[in-house]
Amino acid sequence: MSKKIKNIGFVFFLILASFLALPVFSQSETEEELLGLPGDNLDLYAVLDLFQKSKTIEEFQETLNAKETGINNLDLNLDGNVDFIKVVTQQKDDDFTFILQDDVSEDETQDIAVILLSKDKDANLTLQIVGDEALYGKDFVVEPAPVVPAVTPNPAYTGNDPVAPSSTPTVVVVESAPIVQYVYSPVYVPYYPPYYYGYYPPYFFAFSVMAVSVYRHNNYYYHSGRYHGGYGHTTIVVHNHNTYNNYHSTRSTSNTVNRNNVGGKYNNGNRPSNGSSAKPANRPSKPSSSTRPSKPSASTRPAPSARPSNSTRPSTSTRPSTSTRPAPSTRPATNKSNVGGRAGGSNNMGGGGRSGAPANRGGRR
Repeated sequence: MSKKIKNIGFVFFLILASFLALPVFSQSETEEELLGLPGDNLDLYAVLDLFQKSKTIEEFQETLNAKETGINNLDLNLDGNVDFIKVVTQQKDDDFTFILQDDVSEDETQDIAVILLSKDKDANLTLQIVGDEALYGKDFVVEPAPVVPAVTPNPAYTGNDPVAPSSTPTVVVVESAPIVQYVYSPVYVPYYPPYYYGYYPPYFFAFSVMAVSVYRHNNYYYHSGRYHGGYGHTTIVVHNHNTYNNYHSTRSTSNTVNRNNVGGKYNNGNRPSNGSSAKPANRPSKPSSSTRPSKPSASTRPAPSARPSNSTRPSTSTRPSTSTRPAPSTRPATNKSNVGGRAGGSNNMGGGGRSGAPANRGGRR
């Protein structure tokens, strides 16, 4: 019996341990690389992977902004909807700079990241994406991971000089990427997006942002080893300093983004997908219900204290026709016939009927 109880206790312990372990894996997957900056909503690992798979710059831009892709979750103006990202191209000889930009408002544009594609004198290609410091912090560089060839030692070898697995990385060949082949081909045509704040391509429509934790979970598989870099990887630096420095001197920044960063408005808590963080901007419209103070216009009720001046209400001046009730105080039976005439007199203020009324008063005297 005691052995049975021990077995039950052991099973219960295993179940409890498994439940306790679940949150650990969940947190390591979604929160391991969170920056606490707006860049958490645009995974540059995923962006670089999409870039290499695209055939043209225009296709890359369209796919990047598609809801179905799930890569763009950026909301810099905090309106609760995902922003449109346009791709601006700069070229000098064999060096390309693809700038990802967000038109935060009619007057402000914020650079999100820049993709650097360069070819040196030996025709070697390098590909990197560098996050803007306002969104990712400083020195956030992501690039394809070097490929280490798999070398399997011969298990039957028993000599003194066994073959060790090679740890020397080989240069990543990016020439095979469709978009790389395109931009270095004779048929390449530079793409200049005509879009701006409020004017977007027909394929783009507003959709709500999702919670950061959900977004990171959905895109975590891009971190499986094909790319490396990002926050804390100090050994990965920008290869083409001249191209990057030339870009950085003309970098676009937004005062709105800077203010929101300083105010801690990005990723404040677990920002829900319904964009409630943006609602404060709309709530001032509810204070139209703050027009409830207009009910104190019912504080014009002091006017009832002025009801004696009710007769002063020109619009209700017809009510004094009810003030003709004092006429019955002329109780003479014959005056009932004059009531109509008197009413007529009240309607014809200053008319002949009124002059007749004083004559009757004289008779009463």
